Amino acid sequence: MKLWLVRHAQVRVDAGLCYGVSDVDCDIEATDRAAKNFAPKPAHGSALWTSPLNRAHQLAHALSSIRPDLQGPRLDDRLQEMDFGQWEMQPWECIPREAIDVWVAEFPHHCFGGQECAQDVIDRVSTALTSACQLDVPEIVWVTHAGVIRAVQFLSTYPKRTAIQSVAEWPTSAPPMGEWVCLEIKR
Repeated sequence: MKLWLVRHAQVRVDAGLCYGVSDVDCDIEATDRAAKNFAPKPAHGSALWTSPLNRAHQLAHALSSIRPDLQGPRLDDRLQEMDFGQWEMQPWECIPREAIDVWVAEFPHHCFGGQECAQDVIDRVSTALTSACQLDVPEIVWVTHAGVIRAVQFLSTYPKRTAIQSVAEWPTSAPPMGEWVCLEIKR
């Protein structure tokens, strides 16, 4: 199965801000441009799922306006970005270095900011993937966030397990805002 992972368009926040699950505004022109650029990619009748956060939902809505043949958009909480708790909307440079060091050292299960750990994200993304694989559609499009995309990449890299063991296993790249990647997922 083809899974298209589309990252929301450019956000309107100061550079260097930790915004995770905060519902920040998105640039409307960048959203429309991303939808037009991506629209030719998915097969006719593909499923369209989206994170409920506005920055992703706006892009999914713009895409469905161009491609009414897509099934959706279906909002799915499992496609939200990682929750950084007390560090949400804080400049990364103001987050104590010790907090970041602990997060990196204990990456799989440390709740950076007190809310959610990497394993939590992997677990919820894994259940969303299981649900997606049960659909009878040619392809699936997820409009989502860098953390979710990295979780899918992790699960694709290590298909025989769902537990991350260290930060070294976490993918270091995700598509830029408004861009996408397509992965083959085994059903």
